[in-house]
Amino acid sequence: MMVIIKKPLAVLRHDLPASLVVFLVAVPLSLGIALASGAPIVAGLIAAVVGGVVAGALGGSPLQVSGPAAGLTVIMAETIATFGWATTCAITVAAGALQILLGLSRIARAALAISPAIVHGMLAGIGVTIVLGQLHVVLGGTAQSSALKNIAELPAQIVGHHDTAALIGVLTIGILLRWPRLPASVRKVPGPLAAIAVVTVLSVAAGMTLPRVDLPGDLLNIRFAPEFPDAGWGAFAVAVITIALIASVESLLSAVAVDKMHTGPRSNLDRELIGQGAANMTSGALGGLPVTGVIVRSSTNVAAGARTRVSAILHGVWILVFVAAFAGLIQNIPLAALAGLLVHVGAKLVNPGHMKQVLKHGDLGLYLVTLAGVVVFDLLTGVLLGIALSVLLMLRRTVWSGIHAERDGDEWRVVVEGVLTFLSVPRLSRVLATVPDGAKVTLELVVDYLDHAAFESLSNWQQGHERTGGKVTVDEVGHPWFANGKSGDPTLTRTAAMRSVPRFLAPWSDWQAKDVEVPGQRGGPTRRGATEFQRRTAALMQPALSKLAGGQSPHTLFITCGDARIVPNMITTSGPGDLFTVRNIGNLVPARRADPSMGATVEFAVGVLKVREIVVCGHSGCGAMQALATGAPDGAPMLASWLRHAEPSANRKVTVTLDGERPESEVNRLALQNVLQQLEHLRHYPLIAEAEARGELHLTGMYFDVGAAQVYLSDDESAAFTPVGAVTTTGANGSR
Repeated sequence: MMVIIKKPLAVLRHDLPASLVVFLVAVPLSLGIALASGAPIVAGLIAAVVGGVVAGALGGSPLQVSGPAAGLTVIMAETIATFGWATTCAITVAAGALQILLGLSRIARAALAISPAIVHGMLAGIGVTIVLGQLHVVLGGTAQSSALKNIAELPAQIVGHHDTAALIGVLTIGILLRWPRLPASVRKVPGPLAAIAVVTVLSVAAGMTLPRVDLPGDLLNIRFAPEFPDAGWGAFAVAVITIALIASVESLLSAVAVDKMHTGPRSNLDRELIGQGAANMTSGALGGLPVTGVIVRSSTNVAAGARTRVSAILHGVWILVFVAAFAGLIQNIPLAALAGLLVHVGAKLVNPGHMKQVLKHGDLGLYLVTLAGVVVFDLLTGVLLGIALSVLLMLRRTVWSGIHAERDGDEWRVVVEGVLTFLSVPRLSRVLATVPDGAKVTLELVVDYLDHAAFESLSNWQQGHERTGGKVTVDEVGHPWFANGKSGDPTLTRTAAMRSVPRFLAPWSDWQAKDVEVPGQRGGPTRRGATEFQRRTAALMQPALSKLAGGQSPHTLFITCGDARIVPNMITTSGPGDLFTVRNIGNLVPARRADPSMGATVEFAVGVLKVREIVVCGHSGCGAMQALATGAPDGAPMLASWLRHAEPSANRKVTVTLDGERPESEVNRLALQNVLQQLEHLRHYPLIAEAEARGELHLTGMYFDVGAAQVYLSDDESAAFTPVGAVTTTGANGSR
């Protein structure tokens, strides 16, 4: 019962006043849009009423307000000029039916695949076209049939004779430009309403003779206007599809934008499309303009405090009541005033913020092509040009490949990056042709995909180059696309390609050719690895390393074994400057004063660097623990001497578990005991004991299972090691 009471209160408190504000904005805009479209003036009011009531009640965006939109003025003017008004109404009805079918098919979100640059460019083109046409009306003339003709005739219109209509139009624009700078108390009245009201009163008081709004005397006697054509069904169908698609896209994008303005329920886009379709069928049947979601009215609705769809519905009711009761007042509005309002609305459609946004995303060209297409040709052509360009840009970005050749001492290096397909073969051939015959060449392939045509081009060039006495070494960074092709088992799709470990993490044996001398890389794998770092990694690391050039401030002293399989920064996902690392045989911490090297390490790390954590990391299959259990190998007396520091680990009797179980291997059990024993040795260093007592230092035991790639951490309260997270394995086809 409380819910039923609260809802009417919420409507009275929030939606009722919001609907009145939106109503005041909608009336002059609806009249102006009808004027710009070349439709009967009353058609704009019919669309406003139907958009508010029908789309508001049936749509899926609770706070969106629908009505005639400036975005359709150009296409509607062309449609009316081609088919006449009665057939245009039939087109609107059919477009609404198509929208309903699209909504029922649940593909509404597909409209969002259209690039925002195209949508913004379309709106800007519409805005420019409206401004060019309505400026003639403002200056006392008549709009021409196309934007180009409007541009050609505009200079003469500007310098020509201007009558009272020009004064009214310019005054309307001046009021609209000045209105946002007035005090907030004044700005509670919507600017469009204030401008139209002021110039209308002025024109009537001054007795100006100029064209005004013409409404039929029987506004409430609405007849069914649609008439289907006797011929030309192809053009009729194109018009239906055009209006349906443009109205749908504008409505859906407006709904998404409105969702970002409030925290209430989100839009159901499929339902919104059905609601817009029902509204267009109704509006067309009653002789109204097409309906779309309108961002100007919707944003006003949200800003005015609307909470439910009742606000949009009521705004349509107020328009109907106002038109029926005060038609005489509307007929006093000068057409030049509505033209001035449309010039202001059109100019606002060319949004500099949108241009900056698309420029940041690299889509300014797409925006400008769409804008120019709408202005020079028509709205549909402009949008299609934008879509075509976006497809071309998508293809270019998808199949991009970086190809360049450079001299490397006496040898050459050819680098190919990205996607290498038949589209890149001409450029690939040009670059390869610059390599002189007989040269030693390293061909570096850093490709995400290699198709048959590109493989054949590379393979044929390699064979031809080697026939001239040259030598080609193919170095594939990542999946072996080329090598698989050479072996007769090519990789066909990206999904079938193995996910490759980056070279800075992978062992040399995984990516360095052992049986081929690589040009310019004499000196072993270390030299080649250093060269790889300079070529691929140094530029990425340099900004971070430059910040560390003045000194280090690591947070962890990391003590681990010298085993080559343990990479501290990899298993802790850390980088330069994070770990102060000490490595020795068996990750041992000799008793205090037994090893000056470890004593110096502790003093520097804890006393000077002020590390906040010390980690002792052991690992599975440790050779030092094997030697401790079975004795040092013959001929290694110094190793035997060093392992005496680990004897306390061998003498420990505490049961240590790994993920709740004792390891089967004696060596691995000893490695776990060893980690805990070294932590005890560390706590005998006074500097560490004092810092730990103050809560400034934490000691952690770590164990790395090499074969499982699993890290374990010791429990501070018990002799147990628990796994950190879970390891996910990747198959050969990249699936998880």
